[in-house]
Amino acid sequence: MNQATNGVDIFSDHRTPYPVSACVKCRGTRMLCGKPVCPILVKYYADSRVRDLTSKEELDGLSPPGIFIGRFGYPRVDIGPFVTPMSDGVELFDTPERWVGMKLEEITQMRFSLIRGKHSVRVDRDSDDRIYSLVQEISMARAAPATEVKFARKPSVTIALDDDIQPFGRSGRIEKIRADTGSFDRRIEKAYYDTDLRAGEAVYSLYRSNVLVSSIQRAFSAGVLGTGRNRKMVPTRWSITAVDDMLGRRLLSENKLNGTLWEYRVYSFDALDNRWIVLLLPTSWRYELIEAWYPNTTWNPTGRHISIMSSHEFYDGRRDYAEIGGCYYSARLAVNELLKKEGIQAGAVIMREAHPGYIMPIGVWNVREHVRATLRTRPARFETLNDALTFAQKHLEIPMERWMMNSTILRDAVQQRRLEQF
Repeated sequence: MNQATNGVDIFSDHRTPYPVSACVKCRGTRMLCGKPVCPILVKYYADSRVRDLTSKEELDGLSPPGIFIGRFGYPRVDIGPFVTPMSDGVELFDTPERWVGMKLEEITQMRFSLIRGKHSVRVDRDSDDRIYSLVQEISMARAAPATEVKFARKPSVTIALDDDIQPFGRSGRIEKIRADTGSFDRRIEKAYYDTDLRAGEAVYSLYRSNVLVSSIQRAFSAGVLGTGRNRKMVPTRWSITAVDDMLGRRLLSENKLNGTLWEYRVYSFDALDNRWIVLLLPTSWRYELIEAWYPNTTWNPTGRHISIMSSHEFYDGRRDYAEIGGCYYSARLAVNELLKKEGIQAGAVIMREAHPGYIMPIGVWNVREHVRATLRTRPARFETLNDALTFAQKHLEIPMERWMMNSTILRDAVQQRRLEQF
């Protein structure tokens, strides 16, 4: 009788050779997957560099400040702070707004040094829980709190990689914890004590007060914003997209009152082996994000062809969740920030080529911050769509015909231009 794991037979019939995976053949030396760097080894070495410091039952360190609210088992979830044994520049570890220009290896090394503490609670706090309150305090801290944690057992290697959230390293269940949160960010503290202020208004008020989007997302996730009776913790994954969406929609509602752009603009930028193009159109609001994933990239690991996906909206927006996921809302926020700054309305098409050097997901901050960085560059300006697309092609490898085939907004723009000729 064959042995089995979790009810699944782990052995083939004795007459059939066992399949050998590419990773077993390669062992990180021959790069048979086609990636320039082995993602498994990147994770392994990032963890090994801090293993002696992060695999102890007791940790005396700092929180960036950073927290994580899980989603499994909702409304009872695991919550807790991020803690690192590092002592220099730890505020950077949970501030993605400052990561543009860093190498992928630098980001992963930094993030994998963070240990996630876990403590099970209800998101609506059905009982008085000290760790619940401590997590909220850490979310509002102005600087990195000194944090001491005793885990029930040594933190385990559960290196998380997700397209929505930033990666982090080991995790362990909290037995005891103490944190010296010090002073709070006064802007967030003010919103915390205003229990009549609705969450959406609190989010926008903090944004207008120049609080970083990542800090707003952390406070929103910790349940310190909103009217008193409705406050509850929000899973980190959900809070990131919720804040990007709320801010993007608020800015968009204001931008729709402005006149339209008078020219075509093309912005371009490269980072982390991603190529970015933002095309602004002299139209009323419409928006599309198109992502092209090369073979051997994060979301096209075994494909033989480039995989292209897009989501879009016209002036009246969309009612369903974007097929392309949370990055859609992150990029939409970045575009509307520029439009708000210039006092204009425009259409926008974002084209992203993810090349094989992008070997692992690192969170939707990557989209928001790199679209922001793209829009900080000097744009090329044109009178016609054809000239703008011809220029954009110089920065992209994929033929413009392929982009057009996968773009609802660009096809509509071409059709509208033809109608205007009559």
